[in-house]
Amino acid sequence: MVSVCTSASKAATRGTGPARATGPFAYPSFASYVRARQPVLLRTARSLTANPSDAEDLLQTALTKTYVAWDRIEDHRALDGYVRRALLNTRTSQWRKRKVDEFACDELPEPEVAPAGDPAEHQVLHDAMWRAIMKLPDRQRAMVVLRYYEDLSEAQTAEVLGVSIGTVKSAVSRALGKLREDPELTPVR
Repeated sequence: MVSVCTSASKAATRGTGPARATGPFAYPSFASYVRARQPVLLRTARSLTANPSDAEDLLQTALTKTYVAWDRIEDHRALDGYVRRALLNTRTSQWRKRKVDEFACDELPEPEVAPAGDPAEHQVLHDAMWRAIMKLPDRQRAMVVLRYYEDLSEAQTAEVLGVSIGTVKSAVSRALGKLREDPELTPVR
């Protein structure tokens, strides 16, 4: 695990952090507490998550909350309980916020892929479509290419060609009508 609460630990070690605790089981600083108890607390975090990286993140969050409350914790002998409660509360909050349920499975579900078809048939269709588009008047051809091949919006197409959006809509509609009637595309449908 990467240095947990690095800035908090450094501040505590320099004496600029939270007040130091006293007593037979107390830790003199947050940094010494983290060094002494990190392996045990990490095991607890791992028991709450399925992923070791998530466990480290969970512990990091819980220790951050502990550092923030360090000077308010009266009995530093009960720090493990405080951190465990922070672990549990943080994990519960994560469960509640999760919008999609995750399920572990042995195999990754693969999306169903539609058969690609014969590449030769695809090329014949592509060529027939281009021949039909080339039969369109220049202005309609330009609008169809910009709308459907360049994927521009009606407004963008109108701006590029210097015409109104209504002109683009009507011209593209007429062009698509001509393409539907093209005898070379009829058998492909």
